[in-house]
Amino acid sequence: MAQWIRVFLLVACLFPILVECRTRHYKFNVVWRKVTRLCSSKPIVTVNGKFPGPTIYAREDDTVLIKVVNHVQYNVSIHWHGIRQLRTGWADGPAYITQCPIQTGQSYVYNFTITGQRGTLLWHAHVLWLRATVHGALVILPKLGVPYPFPTPHKEAVVVLAEWWKSNVEAVINEAMKSGLAPNVSDAHTINGHPGPLSSCSLQGGYTLPVEPGKTYLLRIINAAMNEELFFKIAGHNMTVVEVDAAYTKPLTTDTVLIAPGQTTNVLLTAGLGAGKYLVAASPFMDAPIAVDNMTATATVHYSGTLSSTPTTITHPPPQNATAVATNFTHSLRSLNSKKYPAKVPLTIDHSLLFTIGLGINPCSTCVNGNKVVADINNVTFVMPTTALLQAHFFKMKGVFTDDFPGNPPIAYNYTGTQPANFQTMKGTRLYRVAYNSTVQLVLQDTGMIAPENHPVHLHGFNFFIIGRGLGNYNSKKDTKKFNLVDPVERNTVGVPAGGWTAIRFRADNPGVWFMHCHLEVHTSWGLKMAFVVDNGKGPNESLLPPPSDLPKC
Repeated sequence: MAQWIRVFLLVACLFPILVECRTRHYKFNVVWRKVTRLCSSKPIVTVNGKFPGPTIYAREDDTVLIKVVNHVQYNVSIHWHGIRQLRTGWADGPAYITQCPIQTGQSYVYNFTITGQRGTLLWHAHVLWLRATVHGALVILPKLGVPYPFPTPHKEAVVVLAEWWKSNVEAVINEAMKSGLAPNVSDAHTINGHPGPLSSCSLQGGYTLPVEPGKTYLLRIINAAMNEELFFKIAGHNMTVVEVDAAYTKPLTTDTVLIAPGQTTNVLLTAGLGAGKYLVAASPFMDAPIAVDNMTATATVHYSGTLSSTPTTITHPPPQNATAVATNFTHSLRSLNSKKYPAKVPLTIDHSLLFTIGLGINPCSTCVNGNKVVADINNVTFVMPTTALLQAHFFKMKGVFTDDFPGNPPIAYNYTGTQPANFQTMKGTRLYRVAYNSTVQLVLQDTGMIAPENHPVHLHGFNFFIIGRGLGNYNSKKDTKKFNLVDPVERNTVGVPAGGWTAIRFRADNPGVWFMHCHLEVHTSWGLKMAFVVDNGKGPNESLLPPPSDLPKC
């Protein structure tokens, strides 16, 4: 009898989607693997030899323990993108922000509880450019017995969008940082690890989603790309958006989804055409004069009973600069805001902040032109520390950071118009401090410095509500009147429009140090990042837990 009990428990933890297992255990071995794409091979850094990496399954309120063992020569850290990490900032993952990275031959157990969250998120490396291949899905199922707030799908599928370089990705960014210029764009986009049947090397085929006529499928779409927002389309089919960034939305029917790096979107797809093969396309969106990888990744929806020789019905992606398509999709998203899943938008504000974001040029004696491209928030190019900021905060270390990050631009000017002649930025490891449970309104304002550009900005440790968005310069007197404080969409990553602004609100109910940065990896490398320090509240339930004993050392 005892043997059967052990077998049952083993099955419960190996197949967590089937039964409730309050603590989920995973092991991530970070290893090299040789992979062939675009008719050429190269070694890549992976988790457990997989690209994309393994999917983590858990339920709301579960505790998850993931042991990460580093077998490669690079330092490694893993971020659980979108997990709130309530009081467990030590498990958040960004290197030198909440932890020192895991060194070669070392390991670390990420230990966190998923509180009040359900839906699709992602995990990825958060050091160097390793997340190009070190990434995967994080699926949080509702509590047992709790249904989705939409029709139950017949099946579910994870769809991970990414980029592929023929070159070593670390060499690409190292060369760029050395020269002071922009890095080379990727050679292809991928859907579940494959450029697809219409790529320049079609011998490898691509991802195929088998469907049965009349059935409805839940697609969990993740943009794990390094530097590009993507359109997602399926020939001949509409999709119904029901969730973004693990927050339920009002159903939105569309033929095109826009998804930025770090964002997730759950859609219902009904196989309503009876038979056939239909092309899936992931293509770039860029409405600024910035070089991007213009290759479209493709996959196939294959109806059961359809011969493999049947021609595939093609779809045409939107133009690369289809601003209207992107804006219409973004403006149409709304929180579900039901009785069970209310939109708890802060209505009173303790901190009203305006952050300009953009690029700059700083002197560099070793660079090609004697200067280098940088990025900044409120004209501060962030300098990464050599000691993790969370440790410095918890142990009250001196000299690691200052808490004087400016809440407004140091100089007000026409942010989206004529730019100042001086493109130089300030440098520093500067943080913005807020009290526990205080409310924050943050307006993210793009600038035309060098070039306006859409910036997907990710805030660790929190969800926020996107209460407003517009083109041009934010006007605090006029634009606040248009804020949506009833059912704004809730996210953890928001696209700031090129030459425009986005306003968000959140409650700082999570003590610790929380990174905020552009999720275009090139901009993060250039310094478009900062962090919030949230002080402890009253008592242990409002305070950061002590660090775990196996926390990596710098």
